[in-house]
Amino acid sequence: MRACDIIKKKREGLELADKELSYMIRGYVSGQIPDYQISAMLMAVLFKGMTGEETLSLTKLMLDSGSRIDLSGIPGPNIDKHSTGGVGDKTSIILAPLLAAAGITVPMVAGRGLGHTGGTLDKLEAIPGFRTSLSVPEFIKNLRDIGVSIIGQTGEIAPADKKLYALRDVTATIDSIPLIASSIMSKKLAEGIDGLVLDVKAGSGAFMKTIEDARKLAETMVGIGNSAGKKTVALITDMDQPIGKTVGNSLEVKECISALRGKWQDDLKELTLSLGAWMIEVAAKTVGFTFRCEGRDLANLEEYRTGLASLIENGGAFKKFVEMVSAQGGDPETVFKPALLPSARLMKQVAAGASGYIRRMDAGKIGMASMLLGAGRERITDSIDYSAGIILNRKTGDYVRSGEQVAMLYYNNERNLEEAEEIFLGGVEIGPQKPEHRKVVLEVIQ
Repeated sequence: MRACDIIKKKREGLELADKELSYMIRGYVSGQIPDYQISAMLMAVLFKGMTGEETLSLTKLMLDSGSRIDLSGIPGPNIDKHSTGGVGDKTSIILAPLLAAAGITVPMVAGRGLGHTGGTLDKLEAIPGFRTSLSVPEFIKNLRDIGVSIIGQTGEIAPADKKLYALRDVTATIDSIPLIASSIMSKKLAEGIDGLVLDVKAGSGAFMKTIEDARKLAETMVGIGNSAGKKTVALITDMDQPIGKTVGNSLEVKECISALRGKWQDDLKELTLSLGAWMIEVAAKTVGFTFRCEGRDLANLEEYRTGLASLIENGGAFKKFVEMVSAQGGDPETVFKPALLPSARLMKQVAAGASGYIRRMDAGKIGMASMLLGAGRERITDSIDYSAGIILNRKTGDYVRSGEQVAMLYYNNERNLEEAEEIFLGGVEIGPQKPEHRKVVLEVIQ
């Protein structure tokens, strides 16, 4: 068996056998197959795709390249949530402690931001001292003690995926549905979870620009999860404009703290409660979990949403967040005093160029502007400025007057300021007619 023959077979659009995929992945991890041959293989997959059987086989190979976390000793249902990445996508930071307060254990292995998209780990690391690189025993201890922990991918979890992802990053092979699906699901299945809820983004700020592509990705991942015996549900959600009012690490943490105290934007609230309700539904279907709130058993999605909202209002979710920050080495004082979080030295107002309704706020362009200010990275090895980012004072559907503030840019380095402002304004469309309201949750794939 030769790598070049396997590459040629996939280049011609033929289906690879399990043993051929195994030869390539195991050979790459062991160092027997070089980067340039795997790069060619990834590009062939990008152009020719994979069958469902191939994608499932690739997922299993990446999963089996490392160890699986054993959560059998953790009481209660173990349910995770994963987003395919977006702009201002801060829901995990709210959801994880919220669901822990509801009685569900949330073992979350999260990722870093890349390009115009933000990453949960980067946002949490804006909290002084917060550690995302926990050992597996530390991770399990936190889950047992407080019911929630958010960490990065360890060396034991799907090492083949970690190596492949780094290569995909520099070979322009990120946006392939089979490669995205197998990457995400290999890590999630390694967590030892009972069930999973996926937030699959669609729109200008997502990897999947259309609902059709988002649906294909969602169906692929749901199929992999359910084939592995893990109840999996996907919500296709809107990513044509940023979620909430902030883009940037420290700014988003501040918004999360505000949300956990009951003050949050409608779209952020809608998305968080929808995902949380489905996480409870998966727990109920998988292990017979009963969500009990305010003295009664809740029984459907709408009641779950109401129950979760009450855990925000009574402070239960905020308390869990403080516990999680403390358990992972973060300074809990910053949660009570968000002004202690990193703040940029400089800021600049962005004004509307015309009067009218904001018809669109292109999430991709706004995310790119935030990255140029220092809040993101072009390569996974780049450093970021935790304090940089954007606060949106207006969103799609709002009326603005010419010269009125639309957003505020926060930065410490003026090098890319002019370009960032230009890109931001290029993503804001103003017109005389108010746009139709766009739903936050577009579809549910079970």
